Amino acid sequence: MRTVAVVLALLASSAAAQTPKSEDEKTIYALGLVIGKGMAQLGLSISELGLLKKGISDAVTGAKPLLDVEQYRPKLQAFATTRAEAAEKAVLEKAAKQKGAQALPSGIVYQELAAGSGQKPAASDTVKVHYRGTLTDGTEFDSSYGRGQPMEFPLNQVIRCWTDGVQQMKTGGKAKLTCPSKLAYGEQGRPPKIPPNSTLVFEIELLEVRASAPPNPFQGK
Repeated sequence: MRTVAVVLALLASSAAAQTPKSEDEKTIYALGLVIGKGMAQLGLSISELGLLKKGISDAVTGAKPLLDVEQYRPKLQAFATTRAEAAEKAVLEKAAKQKGAQALPSGIVYQELAAGSGQKPAASDTVKVHYRGTLTDGTEFDSSYGRGQPMEFPLNQVIRCWTDGVQQMKTGGKAKLTCPSKLAYGEQGRPPKIPPNSTLVFEIELLEVRASAPPNPFQGK
């Protein structure tokens, strides 16, 4: 997403930009990163980001506001939702144009990176996978590779993007899933690493599929 480049351009042109040195300065900078991640889904232009910075500055310094904030408070959520949806649509459309990619009916973009030769899992199966998860700007928020150990779980007990997307794979294959936020962590996100309304990207290797045991008809009797 272009927001990262926008932030860098704005900060590069700002006389107030500085490198944090003390622990307090580093903590304040970290606060800025957290706030910025929350804004990243809005796809703000340089001029819009300047207005955002002006609003923050006026609020912090007690300067006279340029407008009545209460008049605009009811519009904030609708604005954020509209911008986030537009930014997500652009990301999904771009992903769908990649070689070998296809948009599934659910909205997930599935791209095969390496063909598998084994069985496809059912939603009720348990799968073993290696994976890497990133935000659309490339920030990694989770990785089984980083932990040095694959994950194993029932496919119907994870986010829907995984449940639907991994069922397209064959054992031994590798695929990339671009997940609409509503099929991932939605409006809640998973702070601090995954902001609300985040489109997520996963690279997944399907290592093993194990069918779930059929229910015992005598259990509980």
